[in-house]
Parts: sequence; C-alpha cells; structure tokens
Amino acid sequence: MKSEDGGIVDDRGIEREYRRRRKASRRRNVVLWIIAGNSVLQMARPHSSIPVRYRLLVLALMAVLFVWAFLSVRRGLTSVTADGVTVRGAFRVRGRAWHDIYDLRVERHPKQTAADAQSLTWLYDNDGRRFLLPNVDDWQLPDVRAEIDGLRTLAAQHRGMAWESRPEVEARIRLRAGHRKAQERAVVWTLLVFFAAVGYLAWEVSVGDEPHPFLLLLCAPLAAYTLLVTLFRLRASRAPAHS
Repeated sequence: MKSEDGGIVDDRGIEREYRRRRKASRRRNVVLWIIAGNSVLQMARPHSSIPVRYRLLVLALMAVLFVWAFLSVRRGLTSVTADGVTVRGAFRVRGRAWHDIYDLRVERHPKQTAADAQSLTWLYDNDGRRFLLPNVDDWQLPDVRAEIDGLRTLAAQHRGMAWESRPEVEARIRLRAGHRKAQERAVVWTLLVFFAAVGYLAWEVSVGDEPHPFLLLLCAPLAAYTLLVTLFRLRASRAPAHS
C-alpha cells in the first residue's frame, strides 16, 4: 500500500524508494555545459593540430560520459525493503541484505559546492566496503539524518542484531578509507603526469621531432598510476590506526 510520502509500505513495515526529486542547481548545469561545449568546439576545429583519430577518441569518450550521466540521473535510485537495500545505477544494480549491512552513515562532503549535496549517505557492509546511496542526501531530502535514523529503527527487527560498533569492522573501514585516499592521491599525481606529457608532446611537434603520443599519453600515465597507488597504499597500510 502507499504511504503518505509516496513510498510503499508492505506488511513487514518497511519499503521505500528514493528517486531524484530535485534537479541539480542551474549554475552547476551551466558550468558543465560550457566546459562540454568548449571541448567539442576545440575537437571539431578543422585546422586543429591534434590528429583526427585522437579528436575522435576524445569525442567518443565525451559521448560515453554524457550517456553515463544521463542514465545515472534517469535510472539512479535507492530501494529499501524488509530484505535489505538495493542501489540501481546507470548500468548495474547492487545491494545488501540487512544481515550483511554493518551501518548506514550520513557523512559530510566538504569538497562539494554550496549548490550541491553537503551530506551523503553511505552503506557499509561487514567487510568494511561502502557504496553511495543515490538520492539519499540533503539535496533531495529535507532532513537526511532523521530519515536514516528512522530507517535504522525500522530495519533493526530485520537485521537480527543490534546496531552496535564492532572493532574488527571499524578496522576494515579505516583500512579501506586509507586505500581510497591513496587512490585519490594517485589519480591527482597521474593527471599531473598526463598534463606534463601533453606539454612535452606539443613541444615535440613544435620542434619537428617524431611525436610519441601512445607512449606519452597512455603508457606514462598508466605506469605512474600503478607505481603511485602501490606506494600510497603501502604507506596507508603501515600508518597507525586511530579510532
């Protein structure tokens, strides 16, 4: 049967769907369209110094990103039932049963702009893994923390255990958080390597040397990422754990 807020409630007392109700901010959309439009114009210039095959590759990648973003908005939802939590993204569906869910946490996202969601909801499983719950944030919900508190209360009877902290799971969560931070740092440094490679490639073309785009634009960044993420992960694993 239907609930007052438009969700569905079954005989077991819990079933909700969180879809996109509020559109992204106009400023954000304008900035994204300006960046995309400028990139397309640069790639479509008839007298560009960039080889045609690389311009076509960039345009194809942009098209894939556009399709992914469109499907994420159209298909993305979080479904909560008496059996567990299911997340549907652009191309895949994944979920966890209640007995496999360790916690639901609302966490601040300080890197977001004021026109985006500031508090996001993450599902943590018993292995310390996490994934984002789409549309369960303070941009789509008026009080996301109260919403999650209510879900935790309703779901307690379906989990078969209390919502309590377990040191071994918290240790896994911290370890995986360190690995995510290592990946983020590796990506940043890899982008710097990529932009440096682009500059060097442009210099090779300008002085008449034979360019090496495959080596500079693909092999060098991939090698840098592999090395950096390994080093950063090793450093994160050796760092002392703090509760």
